[in-house]
Amino acid sequence: MPLKEQITEDMKTAMRAKDSERLGCIRLLQAAIKQKEIDERITLDDAAVVAIIDKLIKQRKDSISAFAGAGRQDLADKEKAEMALLQAYLPERMSAEATRAAVQAIVAELGAAGPGDMGRVMGVVKTRLTGKADMGQVSTAVKEALAP
Repeated sequence: MPLKEQITEDMKTAMRAKDSERLGCIRLLQAAIKQKEIDERITLDDAAVVAIIDKLIKQRKDSISAFAGAGRQDLADKEKAEMALLQAYLPERMSAEATRAAVQAIVAELGAAGPGDMGRVMGVVKTRLTGKADMGQVSTAVKEALAP
């Protein structure tokens, strides 16, 4: 079942169960998907939906740190719950070691050396690992691999 259909089915289930917090989070996800489809006049595939979910999770992480810093643990907990719900839609992620190994292989394949090649390496890494690995870990692994 495509990811968009799974999200729609989960929304219907949340409506039937009267789970307002889950329903609200799923509606936000669906709104982001619809907005992207309307803006670009395309129908999104699973990879594009995963990219949107990644973006929403990153927003939640930023909000959690901001709320925790401001002493609003209640709001931080709400964001953590939404982040956990969104992460359930992501495919299984690569481990940190597997990510590091994949980045090392790409760096060796491109013959990249030094921080000046980071843009070139990241371009290839993004096409190969988007949706499979946490891009924060990927960026760190690329920086480590290209460090002098």
